[in-house]
Amino acid sequence: MLGWKERAWLICEWPFHFGQAVPCEAGTRCLVRYLVDGKLIGYESEVCTTQTSPVPLLYLAFPKTVEEIHLRKHVRVPSNEPLLLIRVDGRGAVCVDSKGVSTMGGLVQDLSVAGCRVVFQQSRLIFLLGSTVHLEFELIGIGHVSNLTGVIKNVAEHENTKSIGIEFCFDGKECIEYRGWGGSVQKAIEHAVLQKQHTLDMAPDTVSESP
Repeated sequence: MLGWKERAWLICEWPFHFGQAVPCEAGTRCLVRYLVDGKLIGYESEVCTTQTSPVPLLYLAFPKTVEEIHLRKHVRVPSNEPLLLIRVDGRGAVCVDSKGVSTMGGLVQDLSVAGCRVVFQQSRLIFLLGSTVHLEFELIGIGHVSNLTGVIKNVAEHENTKSIGIEFCFDGKECIEYRGWGGSVQKAIEHAVLQKQHTLDMAPDTVSESP
């Protein structure tokens, strides 16, 4: 959402999916949802007109009624996507273990805009609380995130697996290869969480607060 004129129209980015613009002709009915200040905003609207140059934008009808749902500080949704983790030192240099390994592969178990939990199939891996890592993973349908800095906040063992809780540190060095029109990595993750939450129909027992 980029702006609005009271009682007249709203202006927003044209949505893309897998690199293709979502069809949005004038008169198309739509449901608008977005996060702001810890609230989920939702309302019905209609496409008034479109713009493709210099940037793709939509002009929507101003809503007659608006619904607000107050969310927990950081909604966490389940995930099952591969992730690459790279250990780095305090100066950002890559750390290599005794076997010459610097990169480890795991699965993102859950995701929030503040961080994620990653599961590794090797229980012998050693993770130190407070250590810094760089992350690389895919946000399905949105883009590929790389060089995202994180800090290990907790470590847990479960039989033959080990999981770690990571807090994201958006320092401006992270980047994303978008499948469509762009934005920041933080906004992309927020959008991915919101999409997943909609898929889960916002059931209260499917999300939890970040630690």
